[in-house]
Amino acid sequence: MINQKNLNADPHGQARVLHHGAPLESASAAVILVHGRGATAESILQLAPNLIEGLEHGDNVAFLAPQAMGNTWYPHRFIAPIESNEPFLSSALGMLDQVVDAAGAADIAPGSIMIAGFSQGACLTLEYAARGSRQIGAAAGFSGGLIGPPNEPRLPIPDRQGLPVFLGSGTVDDHVSPDLVRESGRLLETAGAAVDVRIYEGMTHTINEDEIDAVRTLIRSIITK
Repeated sequence: MINQKNLNADPHGQARVLHHGAPLESASAAVILVHGRGATAESILQLAPNLIEGLEHGDNVAFLAPQAMGNTWYPHRFIAPIESNEPFLSSALGMLDQVVDAAGAADIAPGSIMIAGFSQGACLTLEYAARGSRQIGAAAGFSGGLIGPPNEPRLPIPDRQGLPVFLGSGTVDDHVSPDLVRESGRLLETAGAAVDVRIYEGMTHTINEDEIDAVRTLIRSIITK
């Protein structure tokens, strides 16, 4: 029987995690893909074949995609006050800890674990890169930014020296403004991350081939032969 009290406090704590690619126990790298609001783990996993297309040793990569309760990681916009998105936000960040730990338990080195997400999943990914409690090897956000009101100060981001982070978005994205993407990149860079921000003229809320290629390059960098 489901414990409703625990469910309310940790709504994503028992997230279902789908898998694609190399078996986790034999993989040399793991990429955690985080879906957007209203989407599914199945839909974000459709990116996996494109991300390793033509990639040497791409068949050594395990892709893991957790499923949000109710298809939504947190209820309000990513620029809403942090407390308005609790306990969902903290639960989602804790869920990513669990998935990272599962990869680590399969003897995948922290530097060979990457998190990438789209839209709400991108925001969650970047927030994890900023304040997650586990070491990872890279992070990528397609159309997302750090979570919290843009005009309010946030706690300093801990040392992220050398962490590769990719942020991509469009100039006509109705959900995420280019300024917020750039500011998220600036904050991560201030913490020492190696940030690559690309804003695409005329692009809406979607993912383009240049972004896929950029993330493919990050995946190449985390694969241990």
